Amino acid sequence: MTQYNKLKLASVFTASALALAVASASHAVDFEVGDTKASVYGYAKLDIIYDVDADMGNLVTHSNIKLDGEPSQDGHFNMHAYQSRIGFKTVTPVSGSDLVTQIEGDFYGTNNNFRLRHAYGSWNGILAGQYWTNFYGFVAGTPTIDFRGPPGVGNQARQPQLRYTAGNFSASIEDPDTLGSSETTENNVVQTSADAAKSELPDVTARYTDTSGPFKYSASAVLRQLEFDAEADPNATVNDDSAFGWGIALEAAMAVNEAVTLRAGVTHGDGIGGYMNVSPQTSPAYVADNGDLETLESTGGTLGASLKAGPGAINASYNVSTVDLDDEDYYGATDNDTFETAYLNYIWSPAERISYGIEASWASRETKGGDDGDATRLQGMVMYSF
Repeated sequence: MTQYNKLKLASVFTASALALAVASASHAVDFEVGDTKASVYGYAKLDIIYDVDADMGNLVTHSNIKLDGEPSQDGHFNMHAYQSRIGFKTVTPVSGSDLVTQIEGDFYGTNNNFRLRHAYGSWNGILAGQYWTNFYGFVAGTPTIDFRGPPGVGNQARQPQLRYTAGNFSASIEDPDTLGSSETTENNVVQTSADAAKSELPDVTARYTDTSGPFKYSASAVLRQLEFDAEADPNATVNDDSAFGWGIALEAAMAVNEAVTLRAGVTHGDGIGGYMNVSPQTSPAYVADNGDLETLESTGGTLGASLKAGPGAINASYNVSTVDLDDEDYYGATDNDTFETAYLNYIWSPAERISYGIEASWASRETKGGDDGDATRLQGMVMYSF
């Protein structure tokens, strides 16, 4: 199987990006220039959203959920096309191996401007550029229409990285600031103006993904160095310190029969930060009153199932992400420590290059002090691919 086909196969396992949508690269407009095979691909997608409770935004945003007892304006209708996407990919044989390049973007950037998603080259097992973080294996995620994706799995985001792949094993060094976020200091303020929280080393990841009959599985790990250097800030009231962060993710999917697929995954780490998708606290650590840099422990998980029905599939999942704040005096009672989301949808394709979907989701958040709240969203989508 060529590297190009492997990339297309991997895209089928994308969760939040909607498996049917991301696989639209197979519907690309292909052409050849010399010995280079090139393709332009993408889709136009309309999201139709009704929030029964508080307005959760263009994506399910847990922090927007009102806690019980808080005043709330219920009932919000929204439509947007920000997920619409365009990409360009090339495959060129070079010295016995395919040189693959890809540039892709959508409109989820600042103020909904065009945003770079992928920009990389890959040759002879070496990938350089911006691509999916190697920490997530695209196995446990159940397809959703909501673009945020399920809490608790590894973050299916894209990071600048240098990766080497040999068979089913891959390892990478990745930008430590994109998903890792920054260490927080007093009053939950990140002291970045004086470069107090800094990254001296890249994050290191390793992943193994394989298939045995109807069973597919993935195991991954990330190692990180977290550092706070107050010397650049003459007004800093804490000391310099560093800490070690780590995380693991286990994912599995089982095709029970031709119609039913089950999925499960668990993510756990200390100082993992944003490497866990939809984490209640993306900062990996905080500076305690005694000046020590303390890491935050995070745990999440997902359970999901897909049932083929007619021209599409019914998908259901329950997902949770937690951060242990019980012993953290630094964080206040109003800080979030648990996010939950449940999805139920039907996504179908009445014709090639056309996908429709309807989805109901329930989301909740809980604070360290024990206050909680929940919200319900109804969402539909129409997507035309090219």
